[in-house]
Amino acid sequence: MAYVLLIVGFALLIKGADLFVDGASSIAGLLRIPPLLVGLTIVAFGTSSPEATVSIIAAVEGSSGVSLGNVIGSNIFNITLVIGITAFLNPLKVESETIRKEIPFTLLASFTLLVLISDISLQSMDENLITRSDGIIFLLFFSIFMYYIFEVARNDRNQSSADEITKKGTWGKSIFYTIIGLAAIIFGGDFVVKSSTEIAYSFGLNETLVGLTIVAIGTSLPELVTSVTAAVKKQSEIALGNIVGSNIFNILFVLGTASVISPLIVDGKVFIDVMLMIMITILLLVFSRTQYRVGKTEGMILAVVYIAYLIFIILRN
Repeated sequence: MAYVLLIVGFALLIKGADLFVDGASSIAGLLRIPPLLVGLTIVAFGTSSPEATVSIIAAVEGSSGVSLGNVIGSNIFNITLVIGITAFLNPLKVESETIRKEIPFTLLASFTLLVLISDISLQSMDENLITRSDGIIFLLFFSIFMYYIFEVARNDRNQSSADEITKKGTWGKSIFYTIIGLAAIIFGGDFVVKSSTEIAYSFGLNETLVGLTIVAIGTSLPELVTSVTAAVKKQSEIALGNIVGSNIFNILFVLGTASVISPLIVDGKVFIDVMLMIMITILLLVFSRTQYRVGKTEGMILAVVYIAYLIFIILRN
């Protein structure tokens, strides 16, 4: 039965992503805001719903390894394999605002995570924890990011002309596609995660490894399918904005909410994973500055990095 759910989940993800990108692109035009901002908000939050659901449920059930590993593993998967495959299919255009503000904000969130999990090193505590206070700090940073996004959206909308939205479709159709697509993505991701986790546990894999691999990959499939679909449809701003927005959402909102509900115990092994997450974010920033795009060669490099990382954590555990 798990294998059947896995196939059904993939089918829902693929079709849902196709509808979701169409609907989100239309909404961008109807709201007179750039597709990048839709990628950073509607698309990013929608495709991060599986991460939020899995991590919050895991926190409630006391599975800190799954909750934290899911977020870190998903972010690494997003930056390396998702952007890598997407850029290889169609080079990704990078907006100057993404280079100057969004990617640096992702770095800030990642460094904040590193600092807040270093309780033993920085505060001489007995164990590393993401406490409820840490969760509130994450949520405050998330509020700042959302304020920035809405300010940019408001300014861009005011600068747009009404003529630009006449060929973008109707509200009813756009909202219908977006809701149906999002529902398919969420249900598809849920099916894939549950079935993949069941299959993984049947092979005797431990909780941390499951969180960093099976669950992380499963919850990141919406980002992968949505970004690839967006790239194929020449909507590269949505593709990259989706990833950057998802990673910020994962760290600040998902971990923030999960740790406020229940403090998360940090496995010492994840420090290597967090450091890698920071390094590949810096690498993405460097790649993005080359002619304001991520090309095929750079996409291949990112994809290879993930394959090497996957081999490393499997051997490590």
